[in-house]
Amino acid sequence: MAWLGIDLGTQGVRALLVTADGAVLGSGSAPLVRGRRGGVRHEQDPGEWWEAVRAACRAALGAARAEPAGLAVCATSGTVLLTDAAGRPTSPALMYDDGRAAAEAGRLRSAGLAVQDTWALPKARWLLDRYGAGRVAHQPDVITARLTGRPVPTDSSHALKTAYDVERERWPDRTGLPAGALPDVVRPGTRLGEVCAAAADATGIPAGTPVVAGMTDGCAAQIASGALRTGAWNSVLGTTLVLKGAAAQPVRDPAGVVYNHRAPDGTWLPGGASSVGAGVLTDRFPDADPAALDARAAAHEPSGAVAYPLVSPGERFPFRAPHATALLLGAPESDADLWAALLQGVAFTERLCLDYLHLLGAPVDGPLTFTGGAARSAYWTQLRADVLGRPVRVPERTEPALGMAALAAYGTGAAATLADSAEAMVRSGRVVHPRPERTARFAEPYARLVDELTARGWLPTEVAAHARARIRTV
Repeated sequence: MAWLGIDLGTQGVRALLVTADGAVLGSGSAPLVRGRRGGVRHEQDPGEWWEAVRAACRAALGAARAEPAGLAVCATSGTVLLTDAAGRPTSPALMYDDGRAAAEAGRLRSAGLAVQDTWALPKARWLLDRYGAGRVAHQPDVITARLTGRPVPTDSSHALKTAYDVERERWPDRTGLPAGALPDVVRPGTRLGEVCAAAADATGIPAGTPVVAGMTDGCAAQIASGALRTGAWNSVLGTTLVLKGAAAQPVRDPAGVVYNHRAPDGTWLPGGASSVGAGVLTDRFPDADPAALDARAAAHEPSGAVAYPLVSPGERFPFRAPHATALLLGAPESDADLWAALLQGVAFTERLCLDYLHLLGAPVDGPLTFTGGAARSAYWTQLRADVLGRPVRVPERTEPALGMAALAAYGTGAAATLADSAEAMVRSGRVVHPRPERTARFAEPYARLVDELTARGWLPTEVAAHARARIRTV
């Protein structure tokens, strides 16, 4: 048997048909090219998502000799739009990083809701003010409605940033949205329906295939890493950095920096998303050969400069500072030294995220995996392990679509737990061990960055003190 995972990304759609033991029987992808960016604006045409899903699924299933026993869909976290009662889009989709609803977010925080400026709830209010009445939908809801031929509930993972209370499993009372605007919600892994005849004709997915409620792309990548047992963590480094772990209880954070997704079995997936990441490399070095610069960067450990390489203004994790900007302390002596400073800066941020999680009482000492595009760089992977001072595992295949295939297998009853399903599908890959002498080299520049972030008023003093104290334990 095989299961189909569909990933609605920022730049394209990916589909994978995967067996229970992780063999990929078919894959397909299609680009998303009609999005609009500018300043704090980032929106996409929801109609293009369906066109890309059709193409990606047909490619994944075209040469495969097996039919999917179920499917699940993941998408970007915090992307929201309006639909009519039939589930048809009536507005553009405001993407996960669209920042036009900052004023609405401020009003919601004043009312006692812990939301960030780019979360889905303030953006839903912004859309309703401009496009009139409608039903709030998340990115995968548009696709699951097309697949089943009718509107279906959203999943609690995508609803989290619309302020859904995953502990009480209900919407809060103070959303400021009209009655009936919010969708029904189910846990990930819940069966939503079956692929209808019209969707089967469009996608090549057999009619009657079960459709299972999915999770956000960050959670999907975590499933694909196999990091689902208590104490395990997955660090996803792509354009930006996301850390997600597994815990028996939610991790409480009064600052609202760390949030908790709920796993299908009722356990918890705490984590946070930073605005640092590999995106800064393409901004600073648009025509660079990354492998060549990696090789040259090895001569600068540590770099002559210390960086906090924000991809865009504002930071969300390991501290909330809406007005934070990228910083560079010192003057790099060459492009290779600047490249090294940026790589190291991301690794320092990753370390600070784990220090913050430790301060909050999160279980952080279990296995750590690296996924995302940056994990393809052997040099950067080793550098990150050195800075963190702990071994890391890089699974063989870590695409969010694989995580959705594992969730579909669990949701259709093929595995007793989601962890069992994921561990059966995930190919373990390689383990990278830190080099203690290199770890020691990075203690001083890490402490220097912590001091600078504190001096600028971005990093709370208690977080900084805990990070400094932890230096002695690494």
